[in-house]
Amino acid sequence: MISDRLKGLRVIRTALPAEAAKIAALHHRARSTYYPDGLPEDGVDWTAAWLGAVERPDGQVLCVVEAGEITAVASFRTPEGGPAGTVKLFQFHVDPAHWRTGIGTALHTACLEQWRADGRRTAVLDVHVDNRRAQAFYARQGWVPDPEQPPAEDDHHLYLRYAVRGE
Repeated sequence: MISDRLKGLRVIRTALPAEAAKIAALHHRARSTYYPDGLPEDGVDWTAAWLGAVERPDGQVLCVVEAGEITAVASFRTPEGGPAGTVKLFQFHVDPAHWRTGIGTALHTACLEQWRADGRRTAVLDVHVDNRRAQAFYARQGWVPDPEQPPAEDDHHLYLRYAVRGE
């Protein structure tokens, strides 16, 4: 297996369908950190959801692999009904055991490179209001509040926008 030959290296690549359960477990660990009363049961089969994202022909899932383990993941595609030049970052998670190691920044850079290659000019996302760590990360990367989607009083998400520029 190639990961056996790449021990210690950081590789960013397209996720594979066989990795859906590992990605769902990472997703669970990351999301659990910003729910003070524990991660609510949402009834979603996250392994199936991640498999769907990986297999989706109009989307992409990138993952960071270090020493054969997936340590971060990002999922993006054109939002339903959105313009062709816009991409939505649906999921972006770094395993909490690997926070503050540069993995998130490296994965974000890889996403930007892909969006530029795909001709995207705008990226959008929504982030949970209690996820202050993610909000700070996105602000450091240059994301700003989306003027087209101001937060509603009872909304649990903030909407952010990023201008994808050429290098």
